[in-house]
Amino acid sequence: MKLIATVFASLFFSAMVGAEESKPRPDPKPSPDVLEVTPQLYAYTTELLFGEVWKRPDLIPRDRSLITLAALVASGQIDQMTGHIKLALDNGVKPSEITGLITHLAFYSGWPNSMSAVGVTKQIFAERGLDPGQITPLPGELLTLDEASEVKRRAAVEAAVGTTAPDLARYTNDVLFADLWRRTDLAPRDRSLITVAALISQNQSAQLPFHLNRAMDNGLTREQAAEVVTHLAFYVGWPKAMSAVPVLKDVFASRSKL
Repeated sequence: MKLIATVFASLFFSAMVGAEESKPRPDPKPSPDVLEVTPQLYAYTTELLFGEVWKRPDLIPRDRSLITLAALVASGQIDQMTGHIKLALDNGVKPSEITGLITHLAFYSGWPNSMSAVGVTKQIFAERGLDPGQITPLPGELLTLDEASEVKRRAAVEAAVGTTAPDLARYTNDVLFADLWRRTDLAPRDRSLITVAALISQNQSAQLPFHLNRAMDNGLTREQAAEVVTHLAFYVGWPKAMSAVPVLKDVFASRSKL
């Protein structure tokens, strides 16, 4: 009887936890200072950004958190990270994925931006009482890469920069792609997603075609790619989002011919 009671209690508790987790969370709200100083901005934030954009179906909230954090790190907007790290954790982004995102973006938005993000991230992790194993799990085996694609990519890097900046070519081939992109703290699609977001945030249109194609090879759909740009318009500004649209158009057209 004791065993039955224990099992029943455990099932009841699990059901309660599941019910709590399935309850809709209230939308995030900006500081009351925003309402006091810029009431229209407050209205756009609550009614449009969080009330509509974050709920659009083409990207799940977890994806939106990833690209928003990537945009904040890439733009050096560290003050805005506190709320968005909390939101990302609530949206299902793992602590180890957040640390993976910061590490990855050191290569794409610079070491200072990533280093500046570490302090606020550590503070939120401490507030949440996260176990060190959740933050830095044991590394797994590196992902395998398609050998034929890698041969072509390495050759393209060597042709583009090898004779002018040979060490840059070496680091690109042997560290960036042969190590960082193969790590398992982020899925390939997530790694592509944050790279595309960082490039758009920094208006790096020249680098975008390669990485947008790679993102779509890693599972990002055409509709999701368009939604990434739409979402980022609110976080990095309309000019950068609009500048990315011709790149999307060209990539979509080239892939439709394959």
